[in-house]
Amino acid sequence: MDRRHLLLVLLAAACSSGDASSRRPAGTDSANGAVAEGRTPSMSGGAAAPTADTGGTASANATTGGGAAANLQGRIPVLEYHVIGGDKNTLYTRTAASYRNDLEQAYKLGFRPITITQLLDKNFRDVPAGMSPVVVVFDDASDSQFRYLEQNGKLVVDPTSALGIWEDFAKSHPGWKPRAVFCMLNGGAAGHNFFGDSPKFNGQKREWRFPKVKYLADQGHELCDHTLWHMKLSQYPDAAVQEQIARNAMGIDSAVPGYRIRTMALPYGLWPKNRQLAWQGSWTDPKTKQTHSYKFDAVLEVSGGPTRSPYDPQFNPKSITRIEAIGDDIVKSLTRLQQSNTRMVVGK
Repeated sequence: MDRRHLLLVLLAAACSSGDASSRRPAGTDSANGAVAEGRTPSMSGGAAAPTADTGGTASANATTGGGAAANLQGRIPVLEYHVIGGDKNTLYTRTAASYRNDLEQAYKLGFRPITITQLLDKNFRDVPAGMSPVVVVFDDASDSQFRYLEQNGKLVVDPTSALGIWEDFAKSHPGWKPRAVFCMLNGGAAGHNFFGDSPKFNGQKREWRFPKVKYLADQGHELCDHTLWHMKLSQYPDAAVQEQIARNAMGIDSAVPGYRIRTMALPYGLWPKNRQLAWQGSWTDPKTKQTHSYKFDAVLEVSGGPTRSPYDPQFNPKSITRIEAIGDDIVKSLTRLQQSNTRMVVGK
C-alpha cells in the first residue's frame, strides 16, 4: 500500500462517528423508591478524532501499548444509575444482573473507571495505555447502592447492593478500581438519606450513614453533592437553592471532615434561575449566624450522551453530560464509541 492510499484510509477512519441517543420522557418511579430525574434530549455520542497532541502524556495519533491509537479529545461516557435491584428494568431501576452486565461489557470493550475529579485534573493514570476512561455515577443515595449487613458483630458491605457487586466484580477483573461517584442526599425521603436511615429500608440503621460515606471516601470513590432533599432548583428562590446545596455539603463534611467536594449533580436536570448558584454560593444558618459557602468545579447534567474530553477546547466542566441506565442504552453507547473510534483513548 503506498503512502497516499494509507493516508486516505486513516482519514476515513477518523471521520466516523456514533449515533445520537434517544430522547427519554420525564416521569417518576416511586414504586421502586427512586427519586425521579428530569429528561433532556440527548446529543451525539461521536466526536472527531484529534489531529494533534493537546497537552496529554501521549500524542493523539500515536499507537499505544494497548493497540488502539491515542485519542485525547475523544468522548468520555459518564454513566448514571439510580436504584439497583428488583426483577425488571424500569426508568429509574436497574436489576442487579443488568448492572453487572453493564460493568462486564464496559470492561470487555476496554473501559476502566475514573472519577469526575480525575477527569477534571486530567488524571488518567488508572487507565492503561490503549484503553478508555468511563465514569460511573450513582444518584440519590438509596440503600440499594450501599447496604451494610451485620455479621458476627461486624459490618460488611451487602454483596447484593451496587457497591457490593462492584467490589465483587473487581476481584475477578484486574484494574477495575474503586472509582465510582456517589451523588448523595442528606435529607431525602424514602430512604434516600446517605443510603438509608431506618431499619425499614432493608435493615439499615441511622448510625450507619456517616460510616458509609467515610468508607466510600477512604476506598477512593468520589463524594458528590445532589442537594439536601432533591429540590427542583428552578422553582425556588436563590436563598432556598443555596440552603439546599450548602446544607448537603455540610452533611458530607460531618461524615468526612475537610473533604473537598468537586462535583454537584442537578436534581431533575433543572438549573436554578441564577445558574451560577449551582456551583457557587453560601448560606447563613439563622440559629448560629455562621455562613457556610460552597464552590464546585463540575456540574452534572441528567443526560446528553458521552461528555467531551477535558482536552477538547469545547469542554465545559459546568455542563458534563451523562448516559442514563435505561434499557440497553449504556451498552449501545459504549459499543458505538468503541466501534467508531470516537472515544477517548489514553496514550503512554
